[in-house]
Amino acid sequence: MKRDHLSNRRHLAVWFPLLPIDRLGSGRPEGPFCLIDRRANALRLVAVDAEGLALGLAPDMTLADARAQVPELEAWPHDPGADRACLDRLRESFGRFSPMVAGDDPHGLMLDVTGCAHLFGGEAGLMQAVQALARRLGLEARCALARTPQAARALTRFGSPGKIVAEGGDRPAVRCLPVAALELAPSDTQALRRAGLKTIGDVDDRPRASLAARFGREFSTRLDRILGLEDARITPVRAPAPVVADRLLMEPLITTEPLETVIADLLGDVASRLEVRLSGARRFRLTVFRVDGHVRRIGLGVARPMRDVPGLARLFRERLAALTTPLDPGFGIDHLRMEALDLQRLAPVQVDLDTTTEGSEALDALIDRLAARLGSAAVSRVRPANSYLPERASQLIPAGHPGERETTSWPERDPQSPPLRPLHLFDPPQPVEVMSPVPDGPPVRFKWRRVTHRIINAEGPERIEGEWWRRRGGRVRDYYRVEDEEGRRFWLFRAGHFGELPPPRWYVHGLFA
Repeated sequence: MKRDHLSNRRHLAVWFPLLPIDRLGSGRPEGPFCLIDRRANALRLVAVDAEGLALGLAPDMTLADARAQVPELEAWPHDPGADRACLDRLRESFGRFSPMVAGDDPHGLMLDVTGCAHLFGGEAGLMQAVQALARRLGLEARCALARTPQAARALTRFGSPGKIVAEGGDRPAVRCLPVAALELAPSDTQALRRAGLKTIGDVDDRPRASLAARFGREFSTRLDRILGLEDARITPVRAPAPVVADRLLMEPLITTEPLETVIADLLGDVASRLEVRLSGARRFRLTVFRVDGHVRRIGLGVARPMRDVPGLARLFRERLAALTTPLDPGFGIDHLRMEALDLQRLAPVQVDLDTTTEGSEALDALIDRLAARLGSAAVSRVRPANSYLPERASQLIPAGHPGERETTSWPERDPQSPPLRPLHLFDPPQPVEVMSPVPDGPPVRFKWRRVTHRIINAEGPERIEGEWWRRRGGRVRDYYRVEDEEGRRFWLFRAGHFGELPPPRWYVHGLFA
């Protein structure tokens, strides 16, 4: 690598140290708050808010130790998928400062701002604009600007925030940082400290040959890059080229009858480009331009990624027919555009000649037609959620909504066994009066809505603990599946332990069909 003639590139590192906490906004609770996850067979803190940090809490502490130190600590489960989605949105937002933006895990961005600073009044103005955007988004941000991305990252995470290193000043600025800024394996960092090397300057003063013999050749490369002696590049994340098809009409359309033909042609062009990418789209958008400047946009969502031209053309025909305000050509339509959005991989599938349509595909086609006629908000679907509590175990979302990638699936059930959960749930559960032979035994009779039911069969209990990491996490529940004399089946549960205050109470949570 050439070290004498480095390019005059400039990199801005932006780090959001409290991103998992800040992204919750006003939805987070008051008081000390943290996010937890199970690591090394223990619940540990992943992120802590500013108040918790001031009280001495820190990430990677066990929840038990943190609660012993701060009893009023509120803990919620960590959602890394939401963090990644938030960082993706931030990467798009901060793209206004540079066309070259890359992720810098964890919870950071790296911008190549070479030639961009003059647009903001210099490098100081650029950094002020970046911090102002972070404040508007409700995020705490730390920034540093240097020649190499490794030097900027080290100064951001281990040095003083807001550091702007002049050209050629990376090495003096980084030498005073601790050896932890090299971000080596814990054993290597401990070995450097035991050898008396406390700062990067101490390591830089040692011969490279002895360091490479002890820690490997990659160590020397890492050291040179963080000191600004070796040039480096980032790999920016660029959005794929949009899938768009346009039709400029020589003669404006003064009626809507020919639109179906033009829409089918546009869908054919879009489908060809999707096929090249081995992708399908979950949303399509038709834009109609009139000669008088009026623009009308019509969206269409589908239940699964698709690029089937006849099916999409039929859905658009039904969508246009179901518009509350019919499409008005006015003085004429001279331009139409079709866009494919929310792309997902859709590889070709080999099927047999005698294969019939799968039930799921037929159901998706029905959902698409209903959504096209009634609107996407009128048709909903249920997806699983990551919770053991029955009322939080599912979410209702629009049928055509792409949503985020689902990480939770419905549990497998033995088709020969009776259902464990009823389809009809009460929200909230309704209180009942129960009689049982022993305090913690199954019920033999209960009274609900002024009607007494005598139980002849009972199965249980199935214990579901409350979400104790929440401040109001609820009480333990013991569920029973019971059947009365008339064959009606109920899902009852007892909330709470005997001997605690308030005493346990019984509820009916659902009805089995």
